[in-house]
Amino acid sequence: MILPLDQCNLVTGANGSGKSNLYRGLRLLAETATGTSTSSIAAEGGIESLLWAGPGAFSRKELAGDHPVQGKVKQGPVSLRFGFAAEQLSYAIDYGLPEPVPRTMFGKDPCVKREVIWHGPVWHPSRTMVERRGPMVRARDDNGKWQVIEEHMQPYDSMLARLPDPVRAPEVYVLREAIQSWRFYDHFRSDQDAPARQSNIGTRTPVLSNDGHDLASAWRTIVEVGDHEGLEAAVSDAFPGAHVDIVQKAGRFDLSFQQDGLLRPLSQAELSDGTLRYLLWIAALLTPRPPALMVLNEPETSLHPELLPPLGRLMKKCAESTQLWVISHALGLIEALSEESNHVHLTKRLGETMIEGMGTLDFETPAWKWPVR
Repeated sequence: MILPLDQCNLVTGANGSGKSNLYRGLRLLAETATGTSTSSIAAEGGIESLLWAGPGAFSRKELAGDHPVQGKVKQGPVSLRFGFAAEQLSYAIDYGLPEPVPRTMFGKDPCVKREVIWHGPVWHPSRTMVERRGPMVRARDDNGKWQVIEEHMQPYDSMLARLPDPVRAPEVYVLREAIQSWRFYDHFRSDQDAPARQSNIGTRTPVLSNDGHDLASAWRTIVEVGDHEGLEAAVSDAFPGAHVDIVQKAGRFDLSFQQDGLLRPLSQAELSDGTLRYLLWIAALLTPRPPALMVLNEPETSLHPELLPPLGRLMKKCAESTQLWVISHALGLIEALSEESNHVHLTKRLGETMIEGMGTLDFETPAWKWPVR
């Protein structure tokens, strides 16, 4: 699938249309920069579990529904490919199965067959800056000539994770830093034992953690070095008259939520699930250290419908400084975002994920070309 992206992106679709697969694919692409992609593929059931389960091609009768889909022998080597295009540096990685090795118990581990960084949005050999074929990696020097920078890359390692050399391959270093800044938030816990309900030792926290355990520290960091006015406005937009303070006790930080009509403030342990999750989204979206990309998976969970328009406004503010990707099926959030976002609606045809309208005059397929093995 080739997906168009903008500054603010809204991905919708029915259950089973492929939204979660898209989310996991993005996470897997990000994990190439941290060296954990192989273990993540194994956790998904191995590379064969991630491949398209349908036939290599459909006949006309199968597409028309006049004939049941028949299993066909797939042609060509196993290939699991991820990549993205940008105006400056673009990247693609191609995973496959390793060559048979006697007496190994890791014969199903995915290996990197091809890995390329190029300049501009569309790959062409003349635009390639760094490339990897098997164990060898080469990069262009300042004169545009190829120099081999590694000859013994392990098949399970990405060059992003192993060769972040700002001198010999600055493109690898720059791209790795950008990808490592990507953030993924998926279903904050809000049960009574949730990390976000516990007090924690307070330290400066410009980036809210994935589990929200450092909510109070992240909130106070925004107050001191971030958009304090935006923080107060986001609270007021969702809870008119409410105010949030951070209370320090013996080095531990607690969040205190004061709302009209209450005689005392509520601690984070006492907040409703929806209120706690909304405050977590405020802290995540108003980060003082905006990432290159932020991906939110079904952020509407446990939120009252009245909170979705304020959340949409908060997301649009975040998209002014970072590329935002929101996966949702909540009508209120979709309505709040759809007019000012790149709305991608996923559908299914014979088990295959499709983008509604892709290929029409109003929704052209983005230019993309995969580097060959």
